[in-house]
Amino acid sequence: MIAELKKLWQEAFGDSDETLNAFFAHGFSEDRFLCIQEDGVPVCALYWFDCYLQGHKLAYIYALATAKSHRGKGLAHRLMAQTHTRLKEQGYAGALLVPGSSELFGFYEKMGYRAATTVTEFSCDWAARSVPVLELTSREYARLRRAFLPRGGVLQEGATISYLQAQMHFYAGKDFLLCATMQEDTLLAQELLGDPRSAPHILRALGAPKGTFRTVGTDKAFSMFLPFREDCPAPAYFGLALD
Repeated sequence: MIAELKKLWQEAFGDSDETLNAFFAHGFSEDRFLCIQEDGVPVCALYWFDCYLQGHKLAYIYALATAKSHRGKGLAHRLMAQTHTRLKEQGYAGALLVPGSSELFGFYEKMGYRAATTVTEFSCDWAARSVPVLELTSREYARLRRAFLPRGGVLQEGATISYLQAQMHFYAGKDFLLCATMQEDTLLAQELLGDPRSAPHILRALGAPKGTFRTVGTDKAFSMFLPFREDCPAPAYFGLALD
């Protein structure tokens, strides 16, 4: 079925074979995905990653896709409802997701989700002066990220970091923590925690003339949240969207 899931994913999102291979090698688990099949072929599928907030286990729902030939039939709503039932049975306290566009916020609101967290995204050029930057192992990054997360931030470790490790590099400095990759001459920062003023100096240190960064802030609506239990708080920050 993996080949069919890859085909469905690629039709929906247009990702490269490299991205697909990385996900199914490092991020996929049969215990963390559901699909609707027709004649044995998946026509709607989604995946999730485990994450945690103040001791509560949450599911980060990811890559919901419906085959073009089957859109408009309510399959995505049906699969999401099935997923919520499964997650509740397995003891999850809530679910998070990051809409792929602003238009999709309304789509997920109909399923009970509410806008929960925000981020700031910015671009800049390199500075004349660099700062010391140390490349980290995935284990070091996960440990340090706990210290850099703002209050109410969601812990994303385990399979999430394993998947990111296949595509990203992890860095740290005196007052920042960074998950990023290079695309030609541009640094694409999946998450910058700490002092965002370090960004131009990080670019100089890594030899990147320009970069785009996602960091803690209030400029852009980002994740949505659906609690399954009354005692589960809403997150204040969610950063590592796997986009």
